[in-house]
Amino acid sequence: MCRIALVLCLLTVLFAMSWRTPAQTTTATYEVYALSYGTFPDFPVSALLAGADKTRKIDLQMMVWLIKGPGGKNILVDTGCYHDNVIKGKGIKNLIKASEAVAKLGLKPEDITDVIISHMHWDHADGMDLFPHARIWIQKDEYVYYTGAAWQPEGKHGGIEPDDVLTIVRLNTEHKVNLVDGDREIIDGIKVYIGGRHTFASQYVSIRTASGTVVIASDNMYLYENLEKHAPIAQTFDADSNLKAQDRMRQIASRPDLIVPGHDPAVFVKFPQPGNGVARIQ
Repeated sequence: MCRIALVLCLLTVLFAMSWRTPAQTTTATYEVYALSYGTFPDFPVSALLAGADKTRKIDLQMMVWLIKGPGGKNILVDTGCYHDNVIKGKGIKNLIKASEAVAKLGLKPEDITDVIISHMHWDHADGMDLFPHARIWIQKDEYVYYTGAAWQPEGKHGGIEPDDVLTIVRLNTEHKVNLVDGDREIIDGIKVYIGGRHTFASQYVSIRTASGTVVIASDNMYLYENLEKHAPIAQTFDADSNLKAQDRMRQIASRPDLIVPGHDPAVFVKFPQPGNGVARIQ
């Protein structure tokens, strides 16, 4: 009888496990928004798209991206720029701080729980110090290079602001920086991937949403045109690695239009809602 009772008990447990409700098995999904923080007028397309006509110009879209999730998760990808020494002379129009951009979705700087830095260029990393409670996520090799070898005689640090380097070092000493070693899921439903060497170790981000997997390319793909023409970005350590990153983004994203480029004004045309410098990617 004891054996029969044990068997019945095991069968009951297995039956219950096989009929778990969807609420017990589902994982987090997120909403993704592009947020404009300004425009860079008359920017040469040849600096964005390899081989482009040198006479072509666009009003370069400056943007960051907000990922809203369950349980008060508010994750910002890149942080824009705002320090006077960084923006001086650049001529950016309608410039606002990233902390003001997130306010369009009802958020305060203190509400941002995480910041993913795609790369250390001034227009993506200069606002790191605006979000006092955020954990910073950056590729380990990006951090190590730009806090060290980049400033040696053979190093490359174009587009990197020394003050931004000092800021991320300070944040690291305050235990707010997470160094990511390669491709990894950093938060449930959010993964980062090694990019196309726009900088020493740039990264891009995939997000699970109700519409499928969204990829925030940031500057690993400046424009939709890069993807459409399979053309590398014009500013990269290695054009081949950039094309390989584009190919991989196509595999990761649920649809090609869910791959969001770093500076294309067409993002706000393809996704016009809710408006006022905010585009929901869906």
